[in-house]
Amino acid sequence: MKTKYILPIIASIVFLAVSFQKFQDKPVLYIIGDSTVQNGSGKGADSLWGWGSFMNLYFKTDKIEIQNQAKGGRSSRTFITEGRWDSIMKTIKKGDYVLMQFGHNDGGELADTLRARGTIKGIGEESKDIYNPIRKVNETVYTFGHYMRKYANEAKSKGAIPIIVSPIPRNKFNAEGKIEKDQYGVWAKEVAQQTGVYFLDLNTRVIEKYEKMGAEKVKEFFPKDHTHTNKKGAIVNAELVTKGIKQLKGCELRKYIK
Repeated sequence: MKTKYILPIIASIVFLAVSFQKFQDKPVLYIIGDSTVQNGSGKGADSLWGWGSFMNLYFKTDKIEIQNQAKGGRSSRTFITEGRWDSIMKTIKKGDYVLMQFGHNDGGELADTLRARGTIKGIGEESKDIYNPIRKVNETVYTFGHYMRKYANEAKSKGAIPIIVSPIPRNKFNAEGKIEKDQYGVWAKEVAQQTGVYFLDLNTRVIEKYEKMGAEKVKEFFPKDHTHTNKKGAIVNAELVTKGIKQLKGCELRKYIK
């Protein structure tokens, strides 16, 4: 084969190899949490949506891949015991990001026959041995803080960048038109400080937004209950998450925002 034919073929191969490598190096933004982050299959069943389903509206998805792996009904504990976190740990790599929001389901019972998904309140190292009637196994249950530290520390061990997010508030206005801050949001912040990772106070951001809008307008976001938002409400929350990321000093995730 003549040289004039060989050189273009070699150039094409090199170009394809470089392009493939760039594709392989594309960072991933993992999102984990409960139904307020991804409701059901993430397709709007019963008109309910989580904020994680709309993060693609605000990010350059040609530069970063978004994987919303949140699952309804899960707590910081059961997302781990079901093996969901282990699956992420098999693929997560240096330069990836993890947005994590738990708390809504952590206040449940530790060993009831309906869910068995609760965690011990607080961020200490307390534990309790139980028999899990759902999984039919003996299990040691830890605090909310213990599980959140596990996410943060294990993500860091892979070279990924964890961002702990405080849970969105429920639609529960008091007589003065105010919404009480979530205790799990306080604990989330304390874990972020303990582990030295980024913290995004979504709970406070959304409360401020809701209180400014007023109870009647906010009611439009919640078609079924006081916890789960419709598409409009989820997009509002996704926008607030994005604004929060923009204000995280030193966080390189900001450069992927549109």
